[in-house]
Amino acid sequence: ILNLNSRVPKINNTAKNEIKLIIKKEFFEINFFGNWTVGSSAKGVEELLLSLADYPKIRKMTFSTKKLDDWDSFFMAQLMVIINFAKNKKITVDIKSLPKGIQGLLDLAYSVPERDGARKQKKKTSLIELIGRSLLAAKVELKNLVTFLGDLIQSAFSLIKGTGRFRFVDLMTYIQDCGPGSLPIVSLISFLVGLILAFVGALQLSLFGAQMYLADLVGLGMTREMGALMVGIIMAGRTGASYAAQIGTMNVNSEIDALKTMGFNPMEFLVMPRMLALILVMPLLCLYADFMGMLGGAAVAIGLFDISSTEYWTRTELAVQFKDVLVGLFKASIFGILIAYSGCIRGMQCGRSASAVGDAATSAVVTGIILIVISDSLITIIFNQLGI
Repeated sequence: ILNLNSRVPKINNTAKNEIKLIIKKEFFEINFFGNWTVGSSAKGVEELLLSLADYPKIRKMTFSTKKLDDWDSFFMAQLMVIINFAKNKKITVDIKSLPKGIQGLLDLAYSVPERDGARKQKKKTSLIELIGRSLLAAKVELKNLVTFLGDLIQSAFSLIKGTGRFRFVDLMTYIQDCGPGSLPIVSLISFLVGLILAFVGALQLSLFGAQMYLADLVGLGMTREMGALMVGIIMAGRTGASYAAQIGTMNVNSEIDALKTMGFNPMEFLVMPRMLALILVMPLLCLYADFMGMLGGAAVAIGLFDISSTEYWTRTELAVQFKDVLVGLFKASIFGILIAYSGCIRGMQCGRSASAVGDAATSAVVTGIILIVISDSLITIIFNQLGI
């Protein structure tokens, strides 16, 4: 005889249940004792099922409820767990010893078979199916990107012709937010990037006694590449996510639908001022980031490698040409367009829930960074081929 006890506290009293497994030559007899109500423990049933597996030759099961006191749906649920386990093990279950009420509930529970497909099944997806789904999703995504780009170009032409409608105060607000509002984080990141670039480069240049070229390395690296790239990544995480959240929240509150109802084009009224703000501000932020990066490089060169400030800035002036600055400014302008594009399109595609707004902001950052890296690679390759 296996005695399996379990005690758990109820809300107002202590619910005690007990289950015993009596093993005979030809069958199992399961005895229930005490209260089997909601709040009781199912630990005894779990141990019982483990015990049944140790006797594979016995193929019959009966029940005894003589000492069963109070029971409710919890008892029925645990009883069905035992019966289903026995059926899976091909053990014959005799329920005639159970009370008539319990027998009726069991007959009712098992009278209607489970509908095919009602239970969730884990389907193994083949590699070909995964590739196909990915291609179809990419096709839909590409279509949405091109459609949004077409609407954006059409709105730009309307703006050039003077028929575009948006509030000038909105443009000033967006410029304030993504321009002066971004200076602290741009200052910190650009200074540290220039400092790291100078320190890593100086360690290698010092092997050849060429620390004097440290200013060339930092100046060209910041103006042609790192200044615009770091500003782009910062603004993608800061402003791109903000645009997606703002427009996404307007979509949730049906404000975009209201604008359409009143005859306003959302592309002109919402997207264009944000894009113009980034296009105007990004080159200025890039120039500021270039200067802060050179300042970080100067801190390393002057403080650690005994290079005078005059020599550092003179080498920077000789190394950095005006075309190098223009390359960085051109990249920054392109990055501004891509950041505004990714933030606004994800906001327009946002669903009608709070979680959808968060997903839109996350997707805007990811999309913006991917577009920045791809465009930066392409521009760098093209300029190298053209000798710029």
